[in-house]
Amino acid sequence: MTSPTSPTSEPALPTRPDDPGDGALFDAIATEHATIYGYGLVSAHSTFDRNYLVADAMEEHRVRREAAIALIEERGVDAPVPAAGYSMPMEVDTPADAANLAVTMEQDAATAWRAVVEQATDQTVRAFGVAALTECAVTAARWRRIRGDTVSTVAFPGGTE
Repeated sequence: MTSPTSPTSEPALPTRPDDPGDGALFDAIATEHATIYGYGLVSAHSTFDRNYLVADAMEEHRVRREAAIALIEERGVDAPVPAAGYSMPMEVDTPADAANLAVTMEQDAATAWRAVVEQATDQTVRAFGVAALTECAVTAARWRRIRGDTVSTVAFPGGTE
């Protein structure tokens, strides 16, 4: 016989691990979830000639997220689940706003992946973090060129230096 489940019988959401390296990887995966969501908004407000960049960025983040989930689960840690929705750091009403959001999201993702590089002790996780950080920096540079920035790269992606 079946019975309705009560809210108390639902499985608990994964919690951030205490280990610094695993915690940084957990946070980076959560950032990837948010970035993928945000690119939906970027897509809705971008011009047709920028669709290639939106599609490339979304695919890059999806592939990275799935690989990172596999990596954290190999370590015996539950990955964070995506939220139903996310608050964006700015209003997005124009193609310029969409490009600004894309740059902000890539910078945020670079910061998360830099933390993985700094905190992880496992060489496989660190190497993954370096590749992810590099990809975020390249994608941010592509969006900065779209915006018309005179300088499209930063010396130390993901940092404040």
